Amino acid sequence: MVLLIDLVLVVVFCVIGRLSHAEGIFGDLAGLLGTIWPFVAALLIAHVVLMIRRVRRERMLPGLAIWAVTVVLGLLLRAVSGQGTALPFIIVATLTLALFLLGWRAVLALVRRSRDRVFAGGRRLDAHPHER
Repeated sequence: MVLLIDLVLVVVFCVIGRLSHAEGIFGDLAGLLGTIWPFVAALLIAHVVLMIRRVRRERMLPGLAIWAVTVVLGLLLRAVSGQGTALPFIIVATLTLALFLLGWRAVLALVRRSRDRVFAGGRRLDAHPHER
């Protein structure tokens, strides 16, 4: 599930980028795949390495590694395949992928923390003492 979420978000990032430059999506499937593959390949490599190491990839720290590998390796793959890596694109890719790949993990961590605080030991910790 973690890989699927990240994969969808990376594809959404690429689609948004193509739309923002008035490039085709469904009418130019080859162009879309050309835009997507470097980041998807980098994302898959990051996930496979962490899966082999049996790391919980939905956590923030592994998420940081996935994000960093996706950005750095994705940009390197773009560069060696002759695609653009202008500084503004690097900045946008870095920030957008951080929001996408780390954002859902941050929300999940907050939900887990809140749930753990409320239901620790089967009792509501935020309840009044006479309700515990």
